Amino acid sequence: MLYQLSYTPKADCDLRRPRGEIKRRFAGFVWFCKKPDATHPVMDIDRPSAPEIFAHAPWAHVAKPALAATKAVPTMLGPQEQQFYYWLTSVWTRGDGAVVDLGCCAGGSTARLAAGAADSGLNTRIVAYDRFTAAEPLKETLLYANGIETFAGNDILPLAQQLLSPWSDRIDLIPGEIEDNAWDGGPIELLVIDSAKTADSLDAQSALFYPHLIAGQSVILHQDFLHWSQPWLAAQMELMSDYFTPLACVPRSTVAFLCTTTPDADALAIGATADLSDADLQALIAAARTRMAPFGRDDRFQAMADGLAANPGERVAWKFRRPDRA
Repeated sequence: MLYQLSYTPKADCDLRRPRGEIKRRFAGFVWFCKKPDATHPVMDIDRPSAPEIFAHAPWAHVAKPALAATKAVPTMLGPQEQQFYYWLTSVWTRGDGAVVDLGCCAGGSTARLAAGAADSGLNTRIVAYDRFTAAEPLKETLLYANGIETFAGNDILPLAQQLLSPWSDRIDLIPGEIEDNAWDGGPIELLVIDSAKTADSLDAQSALFYPHLIAGQSVILHQDFLHWSQPWLAAQMELMSDYFTPLACVPRSTVAFLCTTTPDADALAIGATADLSDADLQALIAAARTRMAPFGRDDRFQAMADGLAANPGERVAWKFRRPDRA
């Protein structure tokens, strides 16, 4: 049985737990996990609008049963990231735009987003992009290790379609190179990025999707923002600090940003990273480290700076060598 999460702001509350209802008190908010029934067939939510709510990490109170249906879909997301993705589509989004998932692999992130969207009571569309191919090492570590039966070849699109079938009515899977596609799906309310493995791809994908973000509402998730081998992500957000403000850091490496102003062509030019020098990148890493000090991830920015120093001129994540092996 899937438990549904609803949100009700209250100054104070009764913490007793009536049968069929779990009550949690957190930072002035009460989170209810209710079994769906005739009275509560879908979520009943007063949706939060103030980004300050992110500082309280309310996704930590997403109950395990809410994610039960997603467990069959292998993912590289950590437990807190899975809760976060579900919370964003079940509580934060309002149905004013699409959810776009860039680099969804076999559908792990898409499943968590879709589960939240399904429980929200909204008709949110989720558009997921990937090459939908997997080499043998990835098949071994991500798929077979999580119960997927062995199969020949590198094509994982049929597998993704099968795994995501519980939510197929709200998901569109787009195979191929992301940069070869055009976005004509209207406003984007949530943009998940796990595909910018090179500085060039970050610039190209930003040009495709950022102009469709909703100022003051849209959130972008950089799933690898704190990874030591992708410093261009931090650099871009510093260059575009007039357009994006950090909201949350969620282990393992996800950082969420609120779009405060919708980027136009001039903003995209400001945020271009492919032609930045190593010195430019190091300065921007240092700036990001300072701006994001309240999140307590100083060690991750140090690792990022060390990784760049050990790989001069490199702008492709998989070509980075760890500093102790360079």
